[in-house]
Amino acid sequence: MLKKVSFFTTLLLFLTACSSREQPKPLPIPLPQKKKAINYTLHKQNFVTQQLFSAYKKWAGTHYCYGGENTKGIDCSALVQKIYKEAFNMDIPRTTKEQIKIGYKVSKSNLQEGDILFFKTSYKTLHSGIYLERGYFIHTSSKKGVTISTIHNPYWRAKYYQARRVLPSLRI
Repeated sequence: MLKKVSFFTTLLLFLTACSSREQPKPLPIPLPQKKKAINYTLHKQNFVTQQLFSAYKKWAGTHYCYGGENTKGIDCSALVQKIYKEAFNMDIPRTTKEQIKIGYKVSKSNLQEGDILFFKTSYKTLHSGIYLERGYFIHTSSKKGVTISTIHNPYWRAKYYQARRVLPSLRI
């Protein structure tokens, strides 16, 4: 008899608990915090590298967002466009498909600070960034946000497509 009572009591508690339980309220999803700039020290101290690095520091850690154009989220071509405007007061096109048509093509061995780099990340997709110095470039990563990477990284080396020079040669 005791076994029957405990079984029915357990069953009754289980059923009442399920029927009277409120639906849990969804927890707010916190927005990720903006990351700090990576610890990077400029090697060259010329006008172009200083301007690029200064603009980079304003955007560092901003999250990647396809089509994004502000500090809440930005994509690669918008970042290139914004940095050119901030660093050099130059208006360049918004998309990689238009950016790849400006300036003139330069070889990988002749890269200079400020050159726009293009990477083919898939059959139809281009990624852009701005060459900084010593193989480093500024871009926005889907994982790290706005960051500095190296073209010598195996991933970027394999995806490298071309570079375009938009700035006049400013060797100071």
